Amino acid sequence: MADKDRTQKTHNYHLDIPMKNEPFELRGSNSLDWGMKNRLSNIFNPNVMLAIDHGYFLGPTSGLERVDVNIVPLLPYADTLMCTRGILRSSVPPTFTKGVVLRASGGPSILKELSNEEIAVDIEDAIRLNVAALAVQVFIGGEFETKSIHNLTRLVDMGNRYGIPVLGVTAVGKEMTRDAKYMRLATRICAELGASYVKTYYVAEGFETVTASCPVPIVIAGGKKLPELEALEMAYNAIQKGASGVDMGRNIFQAEAPIAMIQTVRKVVHENMSPAEAYEIYQTLKKEKK
Repeated sequence: MADKDRTQKTHNYHLDIPMKNEPFELRGSNSLDWGMKNRLSNIFNPNVMLAIDHGYFLGPTSGLERVDVNIVPLLPYADTLMCTRGILRSSVPPTFTKGVVLRASGGPSILKELSNEEIAVDIEDAIRLNVAALAVQVFIGGEFETKSIHNLTRLVDMGNRYGIPVLGVTAVGKEMTRDAKYMRLATRICAELGASYVKTYYVAEGFETVTASCPVPIVIAGGKKLPELEALEMAYNAIQKGASGVDMGRNIFQAEAPIAMIQTVRKVVHENMSPAEAYEIYQTLKKEKK
């Protein structure tokens, strides 16, 4: 037992310094529990998320044939990694200490109706994997819209129970309109039903109304492969119009020089660099890798 007679006298109370209570400034997140805020801090800085979860319905798509060869070299430049638990366990080094966003929904392949998804991960497995967030697809206007929304609400309930944020991913299928009106509807529904943040597509006209009407952070989906300059312009415009980050997959791992591309995207998102300046850096970095 401690010797009470030898206990040092306390004196450093700093009476002249008011107690600090720093607010958590991430949009819509100040009232969350400490664990939820801590996990979100591992995501937003702001956020360049590398998405490699395409295989859960597409199989080994171009650029993801060998995650260990094509993706692992990109990890030092990503703020967050979005993937499935199978890839996380089999191919991602456990020394990767940044936030992992775990794909938590799935079911149909590209050969079937994609909106017919289920929750595909048990919350206990997500805890074992020490993930920063769980991602679920929401098909507003899709054939199985209600089912996908129910997946979101169930996952939010589980996440709240254990302090794990949920990312609502708005799907855009063949029958869904890709405009600001649709994005406002889809993102707001996700936020209203408890998503901690939302991933959606950038639209050139009216995107600022999408971010303004969503009370939680929005990150944009990279979508299909674009020419590198166009992808940088999309990222820049989205950030300027209120997005809190970008989630890019194909526009990074299918680029001519993926390591150079992810470094350049970071310049746009973290340093507010113009697309033209960033593209010049991309060209330089691409030459250095050859």
